[in-house]
Amino acid sequence: MHTFQPCPIEVFESNPFTMLGKDWAVLTAGNRKKTNSMTISWGGFGVLWNKNVCFVFVRDSRYTKKLMDANGTFSLTFFQKDFNRSILMYLGSVSGSREDKMKMTHLNMNYADDIPFIDEGNLVITCRMLSASKLTPDSFLDENISARHYKEGDFHTMYVGEILKILAR
Repeated sequence: MHTFQPCPIEVFESNPFTMLGKDWAVLTAGNRKKTNSMTISWGGFGVLWNKNVCFVFVRDSRYTKKLMDANGTFSLTFFQKDFNRSILMYLGSVSGSREDKMKMTHLNMNYADDIPFIDEGNLVITCRMLSASKLTPDSFLDENISARHYKEGDFHTMYVGEILKILAR
């Protein structure tokens, strides 16, 4: 296991647009008995309800969603630029209900206050869920969103999580 140090949120500097949209993150949910990880590229960071938060989007069909809903916490793990992109693609396309993704990728699970995260990352954000809002066709003001992103009807839930810790390796 790698050693991670707390990173005070006041000194945390990163571009949220490239962190998620370009470099991607791995969202992990579960507990010490059962976990699952999936790659995400939609989300963001900000302040809501006087708390530092992140928000992420998880499709209803994803196995990770069940673990998020059951445990109320999640983590985001970010990797160095030279990390094997095919592993991130695999984590985002294969269901953890059918395969042991950690075994297949040779990645290791670590924990911060019982919140699981990928040990091979270089930056980890742990979160406690504050809100879960299901996106529905009638919630879109731009009529093209539903046709472009939800042809199969597999909508996302938007989770808002309070940032508990930022850990850096």
